[in-house]
Amino acid sequence: MKTLKYSVITGLAVAALLCSCGGGTLPDKTAETQKNDYMVDKFADLQVLRYEVTGFEDLNLQQKKLVYYLSQAAIEGRDILFDQNCRYNLAIRRTLEAIFEHYTGDRSTADWSELVVYLKRVWFSNGIHHHYGEEKFLPGFSQAFFAEAVKSLNAAKLPLRNGQTAGQLLDELTPVMFDPAVMAKKVNQAHGQDLILTSANNYYLGVTQAEAEAFYDQMKDPADERPVSHGLNSRLVWGNGAFFEQVWKIGGMYSPAIEKIVFWLEKAAAVAENGQQKAVIDMLANYYRTGSLKEYDEYSILWVKDLDSRVDFVNGFTETYGDPLGLKASWESMVNFKNVEASHRTEIISSNAQWFEDHSPVDRRFKKEQVKGVTAKVITAAMLGGDCYPATPIGINLPNSNWIRKEYGSKSVTVENITAAYNKASQGSGFDGEFYWSDAERELIRKYGFLTDNLHTDLHECLGHGSGKMLPGVADDALKAYGATNEETRADLFGLYYIADPKMVELALLPNDDAYKAEYYKYMCNGLMTQLTRIEPGKLIEESHMRNRALIARWVYEKGQPDKVVELRQRDGKTFVAINDYAKLRRLFGQLLAEIQRIKSEGDYNAARELVETYAIQVDPKLHEEILERYKKLNISPYKGFVNPVYRPVTDAQGNIVDVTLDDTEGYAEQMMRYSREHSWL
Repeated sequence: MKTLKYSVITGLAVAALLCSCGGGTLPDKTAETQKNDYMVDKFADLQVLRYEVTGFEDLNLQQKKLVYYLSQAAIEGRDILFDQNCRYNLAIRRTLEAIFEHYTGDRSTADWSELVVYLKRVWFSNGIHHHYGEEKFLPGFSQAFFAEAVKSLNAAKLPLRNGQTAGQLLDELTPVMFDPAVMAKKVNQAHGQDLILTSANNYYLGVTQAEAEAFYDQMKDPADERPVSHGLNSRLVWGNGAFFEQVWKIGGMYSPAIEKIVFWLEKAAAVAENGQQKAVIDMLANYYRTGSLKEYDEYSILWVKDLDSRVDFVNGFTETYGDPLGLKASWESMVNFKNVEASHRTEIISSNAQWFEDHSPVDRRFKKEQVKGVTAKVITAAMLGGDCYPATPIGINLPNSNWIRKEYGSKSVTVENITAAYNKASQGSGFDGEFYWSDAERELIRKYGFLTDNLHTDLHECLGHGSGKMLPGVADDALKAYGATNEETRADLFGLYYIADPKMVELALLPNDDAYKAEYYKYMCNGLMTQLTRIEPGKLIEESHMRNRALIARWVYEKGQPDKVVELRQRDGKTFVAINDYAKLRRLFGQLLAEIQRIKSEGDYNAARELVETYAIQVDPKLHEEILERYKKLNISPYKGFVNPVYRPVTDAQGNIVDVTLDDTEGYAEQMMRYSREHSWL
């Protein structure tokens, strides 16, 4: 499970940045970005930043080589995610890139500028659907311009297949790109619809939701206490009169890209820091060769046990947010190393995991009698890949298998150089003045906002996802389409409940009894109002993390109405959140946590559905219009992502690597085009 950056701004805003999109070539830096090296580009509702890899120069040569090899592996799977998100994504991306690089027509037109913006959005979202909102975004250029640009190119520059002509390519791609009704959502979670047939992702082909559920239900053995994650690394297809899985492995689907990933993993294994880490990398490479989900579990167990390595990584088919059934995993990678000083905070939390479990407000039946293997650390991200790039989580807790978590524990990380990048870029946005009720809230957030943001992430990942237990016989996917939202709600509530506990001050994690209020205020403001800036007018809330925040904020707002625990107040025609009783708000968080844990532990699908459908999806159109108008005046972007650094090996006369240097000057378009030239295998 991963934590996406939840605040639209909440003290982590990015200041406005204008981008020139016309006139021949596209600069990756404007005059504004040159003043602020962490700002790279701005377009549509997106902003691209840099993150600092502080401490890389302090790693020894072996560790630097390990980071380099793992980083190469992290880039090689990029095409996999594009194809997973929609089967037309690679053809669309490559066609747009061919135009971007080779078009000789007039580049000063509005159509050209809009094509550049659209291509940048496709890069950012790893396809034609919004990376967070899930809906398809439409080109701002005309179909006529697109057709003219494609036909003007040498056919050798286009991604033509099996004798296809440029005209046939246009016939294939034009409706997918321009028709809003075709493949409208990457992931559809609307109750009562066939979630497979109405989702544009490429996890199923010729299969209905009922057929997919039946196919995987027959694989389950209720008596199996260590079940594999059926369907995690395959596409389910109907063909030749039968259902079958196309497994993502060497020799199977995505083989050319996976072969490159394994090539670099083998190099990484040769410079592993210790035998345990080498075993982890070797097992992952072997899993990529066989596609065996049992070997994936073996790899996950080895990875959880690797606690002594400074350098660590995630690489593989990991998170299932992109599948409405919560079965198929997108490909992702993150290479990182431990921030030793900052990890003291998470080590305190993890060492007290049993205390937190014992004092949780949930029913005793759903608590772990013995918390095992809960480890947490603060990390410095060194490379982002796949579903962690360009938009990346600020926290991760893995593995996702409940039986492995129960028997072996889990690893939790807070990605502090990413949160620091957000924080650094937030200054002067004007967000707090526009949306926070008074100077009292603004001062709380100024003093404690960055600290409580990170602490909430620590609690969410380390203890939230790692807490509680399933009752015997309850399947991991019992909540189906509502499972991801329920799980993120559970982890967020755990963090919210405990960040206000006196234990935080006792453990010296917070400086005083008021600091937690910064997180409470930001969370309620975001869940009730400001995350609406991420939604287009007339749309519903689709993304699981956004749904979970809306569910929590709206539920406690409603339940607290008799005592006016939280209010929506009006001033000068604007709506504001005001919290009148922080102690009662905490109790409400605890009550909801108890219910959410019960739902997960018992696999209560109907209760999960009722909560999500009641509190997490709908949008008040009047409030939405107001928030969008106020936010628009600030000229800031609700979504942020990152460019990666470039690692360059330095070799001696014999070709031996004697150092690895870090270059953080590459631009956004420059990086994306280079990745497409050098790391595109499908």
